[in-house]
Amino acid sequence: MTERSRPRLNIGAVRSTFAPWADPAARPLVRFVNVVKRFDGETAVAGVSLDIYEGEFFALLGPSGCGKTTLMRLLAGFEDPDEGRVTLAGEDLAGRAPHQRPVNMMFQSYALFPHLSVEKNIAFGLRQQGLPKEEVEARVAEMLALVRLDGLARRKPHQLSGGQRQRVALARAIAPRPRMLLLDEPLAALDRKLREETQWELMALQQSLGMTFLIVTHDQEEAMVTADRIAVMRAGEIVQIGRPAEVYEAPNSRYVADFIGDVNLFEGKVESADGQMVRLASAEAEGGFEAVEDDMIAVGDTVWLAVRPEKIQVHLDAPPPGPNRLAGKVADIGYLGDWTTYLVELPSGRTIRAARANASRFVERPVDWDDQVWLTFAPDAGVVLTQ
Repeated sequence: MTERSRPRLNIGAVRSTFAPWADPAARPLVRFVNVVKRFDGETAVAGVSLDIYEGEFFALLGPSGCGKTTLMRLLAGFEDPDEGRVTLAGEDLAGRAPHQRPVNMMFQSYALFPHLSVEKNIAFGLRQQGLPKEEVEARVAEMLALVRLDGLARRKPHQLSGGQRQRVALARAIAPRPRMLLLDEPLAALDRKLREETQWELMALQQSLGMTFLIVTHDQEEAMVTADRIAVMRAGEIVQIGRPAEVYEAPNSRYVADFIGDVNLFEGKVESADGQMVRLASAEAEGGFEAVEDDMIAVGDTVWLAVRPEKIQVHLDAPPPGPNRLAGKVADIGYLGDWTTYLVELPSGRTIRAARANASRFVERPVDWDDQVWLTFAPDAGVVLTQ
């Protein structure tokens, strides 16, 4: 069957209905229960509890040193927790060596054997399991077809591109058919275009295999594209877990809002809270800010309003006075093809970021450098944060 004629899995139909974490009767495949890990007296993981479900593509996202790779290594068996426990399918993994666990890990460096061909790299783990020769050959052929490397079986790693080496490492990791695949920064060595293509390939592969994937990454876009859910980490703790859209559109703190994508944060004081509408006084906006907020916020509280650049409209003509209106001068412009980003300097000297989709090839009057502009956004465009 050719690539063109091969039926494509409807990933959207699967992922849009997949939410076992919302089912009280669902049992997690993996559980981290109050897990603590220290190195030389420094805490790398600080009391983390986390559930990952069968068939889920889960992402641990955070900056270097936040503890995400340590969590993965605890699951793989390369580290032991100082406190707490890690279970898989209800079984405590304490004392089980890495090769005795039904998980496999794909390393950031790929760790391919340079002296072995592609097919022998993929077959290595299968031979270690003592499988019959015929089964090993059949499994290798299946993996080569799955990652589209059929014609490269006899090549050595140095004869492959970075993307091809990545696929060999992936095939070797899934060939033993583990219960769960662990991916440690798997796309970090690829160029941007190939990285974007491979993200979609990983999603399709995970769905076709029906396997549980856990990916560790510092790349927000990579996590947003591939994962069913994301756990954002900071200093050894999980600060928010949710679907990509939930974490992006409804961050629970300034840290998460700032770490996931671009954001403008405005400090203000609550003047009134009438139903779902909150009004904020701010030195940065003459008319203050208005925001839709479901949670109870007390009058007089200091809060922050998080507004994404793409939620902000840029005007060359002054809109009517009112809330959520800022005036400034265009300090810089970044043209990205599909989007244009504007850096607008306010009278206070602070710079605000606004973004506009380039939906048409031509505009009557483009916003230009040094233009006086006005920025506005809707009350439901921002998120009120208390921490």
